[in-house]
Amino acid sequence: MKGLFFLVGALAAATAAALLTRRYRDYALRRQLLDVPNARSSHAVPTPRGGGVAIVLVVCATLVCVGAIEETWRSIAALIILAALGIAVVGYLDDRRGVVASKRFAVHVLGVAILLFATRNLGPLDLPGVPPVPAAQWLLTLVAILWLLNLFNFMDGIDGIAAMEAAFVSLALALCTQCGPGASDALLGTCLAIAAASIGFLFYNWPPAQIFMGDVGSGFLGFMLGGLAVIAHRESGLDPWVIAILFGIFVTDATVTLLRRVAHGKKWHEAHRSHAYQRLSRRSGSHGSVTLCALAINVIWLLPLSLLATQRPGYSGVIAFVAYAPLVAIAVWAGAGREETPLVRS
Repeated sequence: MKGLFFLVGALAAATAAALLTRRYRDYALRRQLLDVPNARSSHAVPTPRGGGVAIVLVVCATLVCVGAIEETWRSIAALIILAALGIAVVGYLDDRRGVVASKRFAVHVLGVAILLFATRNLGPLDLPGVPPVPAAQWLLTLVAILWLLNLFNFMDGIDGIAAMEAAFVSLALALCTQCGPGASDALLGTCLAIAAASIGFLFYNWPPAQIFMGDVGSGFLGFMLGGLAVIAHRESGLDPWVIAILFGIFVTDATVTLLRRVAHGKKWHEAHRSHAYQRLSRRSGSHGSVTLCALAINVIWLLPLSLLATQRPGYSGVIAFVAYAPLVAIAVWAGAGREETPLVRS
């Protein structure tokens, strides 16, 4: 019966996200809220943006239901909604007219701090290689989630890739907790809601995309997935290396790109299109093929290794190294962080 309830809920969330995305797309077209191609873009025609609003509404509605059903999650859900909506709103404003970077960063820091405070009673933080000092654990976790939040912004540069990654990570996170220490129904339900909402959005974001999620969606997803990872770790003791493996593609591409750009004297905060996935999409002339390749790597390589690390926590660090080694090689081979080449229409 519980499985049927989750299935019906996931189908409802996917349907709602698809319908809301369609409605928002019509609104964006009427208001001319378009992402116009420029020298840094990976798309060729003006496309509505901000469609991540649909994902935000569906996931937050799910959290309201979770808080109503699970009494122990009531305050947790309320605070997470507050923090997530703050991040989504600043992302939406950034999509519409731009927000000063310092103000955007302040909202992100406040949101992550609220998340860590909301989940404090679920269990301790125990990050590998970090001194067992609560302040050190807390600070590193805050930095990690901030990086993850921005990862989704950086990596939302071709059709379908960010929504695909969100759906994969949330489903894989739910699977790993079930194959390992276990998880609450609230955590599983939220994971399924994020996956379903992302899949519903993909109906209009799959190549060639009819709408982009924008910062309102990418920032929200990065924050929520980081939050789910913290909850899975605190609530059920899921190994942090397992979580790192699941985010492997995004972490590798963004990190290698950033380091190589800084090494070549580029400003890290400048807009660019030199991520490995962007270069590969231009080389292949297709967004869809790159997104499907990323999905294949997730399912065929990273998911089995994350499940293995779940079952063999004593070797999780070594397994994570094995998982990342070929990803780093691929990113370097693809030219992550190197100068951009002329735009190729896809």
